[in-house]
Amino acid sequence: MAKQKITLSTVWYGNAKGNGNIKSDNFQTPIAIPVLKGGSGEGVEPKQLLMSSAAACYLMTLVYMLDQSRIPVFELSMVTEGETNPDGHLTIIHRPHIILKNSESTSQNKVMAETLQQSAEENCQIGQLLTKSDVQITVEGYVSLEP
Repeated sequence: MAKQKITLSTVWYGNAKGNGNIKSDNFQTPIAIPVLKGGSGEGVEPKQLLMSSAAACYLMTLVYMLDQSRIPVFELSMVTEGETNPDGHLTIIHRPHIILKNSESTSQNKVMAETLQQSAEENCQIGQLLTKSDVQITVEGYVSLEP
């Protein structure tokens, strides 16, 4: 893989109860320290940013793999949940739901889509980095046909 440089610009206003902004070429979001840690809570907190990176990487990897396998997808949605254990370890669960096009799908497409749900996590670079940092990531997905 070729070397890639990503530049983020970050600005913060005020003290811990203040807020900030982080942006890049196609990305911009307000950031803030969570209320539970003495902040304003008026923006995205660090764990949400981390989880959104993991979720976006997984979802985009899955979409790419489905496309390359020519799986006739009608819709793909996902809920990602994270939990920090008392010992401080983060657990992330991706729950993708792939809805296949009813008129174009075969039983083989369904099996392949289910397999790719697991393979996408293994191929997601952000997920790989997090796993090396003892973050547990699991996938609990399902595949159905469009109504």
